[in-house]
Amino acid sequence: MSSPKITFIGAGSTVFVKNILGDVFHKPALKEARIALMDIDPVRLEESHFVIEKLMKSQGANGTIESYTDQKEALRDADFVVVAFQIGGYEPCTVTDFEVCKKYGLEQTIADTLGVGGIMRALRTIPHLWKICDDMLEVCPNATMLNYVNPMAMNSWAMFEKYPQIKQVGLCHSVQGTAEELAHDLDLDHHDLRYICAGINHMAFYLSLEKRLPDGSYQSIYPDLHEAYASGRAPKPRMDNNLRCNNIVRYEMLKKLGYFVTESSEHFAEYTPYFIKPNRPDLIERYKVPLDEYPKRCVEQVEKWKSDLQEFKQAEKICVAESREYASSIINSIWTGQPSVIYGNVKNDQLIENLPSDCCVEVACLVDANGIQPTHVGKIPNHLAALMQTNINVQRLTTEALITENRDRIYHAAMLDPHTAAALGLEEIYALVDELLVAHKDWLPNWINQ
Repeated sequence: MSSPKITFIGAGSTVFVKNILGDVFHKPALKEARIALMDIDPVRLEESHFVIEKLMKSQGANGTIESYTDQKEALRDADFVVVAFQIGGYEPCTVTDFEVCKKYGLEQTIADTLGVGGIMRALRTIPHLWKICDDMLEVCPNATMLNYVNPMAMNSWAMFEKYPQIKQVGLCHSVQGTAEELAHDLDLDHHDLRYICAGINHMAFYLSLEKRLPDGSYQSIYPDLHEAYASGRAPKPRMDNNLRCNNIVRYEMLKKLGYFVTESSEHFAEYTPYFIKPNRPDLIERYKVPLDEYPKRCVEQVEKWKSDLQEFKQAEKICVAESREYASSIINSIWTGQPSVIYGNVKNDQLIENLPSDCCVEVACLVDANGIQPTHVGKIPNHLAALMQTNINVQRLTTEALITENRDRIYHAAMLDPHTAAALGLEEIYALVDELLVAHKDWLPNWINQ
């Protein structure tokens, strides 16, 4: 075929699929792409089909678009599979994760990557990702999966552990997004930055971070960031998100670690034991930690979508600027052979030498007709590797729980989570996990609650 087939699993996430496919339609070689949208919610699926069809015509693309509620049929003969869904949704599952944890005194901000919330989301999500892998092996074994589903590291680890033959990469926008934020803090054009970044998803660090000078040479911006923070000029309010978080957590970690981390302060605050503690409102105030941030965003996004959908229906055209997401670049590079560099979540295999070889890491990857080729990093600073290991422990045990069907490992993962261990005692942790496993029973594999 002269054009690729791109299947989008979770296409009811209309705003996200609009951004991803909007990027695809900007690529000349992909304007005739065959799009397959799949979702279990027929109403959301119909809304997405309407928006994407109008977007396709508005951007001069002349491929085809079909909608499916049957996953296997949507995947049949696909060249690329984009995955973006949330099992159990905001309601009831995410609401339950926040309410039950709060009952035990465990406060959270996002709860989709690590901690008890991240563990529960992984238990709900990974079995369905495995089902996608099963279907891919049957109907599109040569396709490349572009996975956007959190908890990214656990999901990716579980898939390349059980389905090593599936070509896949986990994708996030935290590396390129944070680079843009830091450029904004220093009044720089982010196109003038170059960097080397490595670590695990949501906890990668810029090992080098430089700006281009007028003579074409490069200079580290780390001294500039330290000075800007000390003088109060940074961090500036983020313009691409709500303003409830102002990045104090990450700048404080820069002062202590010497390197800037890629994921937001609201995320990072719950990956470590330092910022959210029972009976310590002074820490929440000092570091401006936005508790219950994710539920607030979900409510806002639902309301915004209602108005956006009306605008899309009334608009003659739907046009979107290219986003910072990597999916279209990957598809274009594999399909045309035109090389690109992205940051992807892949199996370590000694890419970062002082992290476990079997864990999931986030590193720069070359993409061309040969596929996605991760780059070797070598050793990273040991204190950064040690901090990442505290998160890798939770990722490993949660993944092992599902692969071996070992319920004990779920409790062990929660016990070793840095934030949970700093807030709760052992008996509280076990009781909390017990209550959540029962609450999520209908969304979990049967063996967990037998």
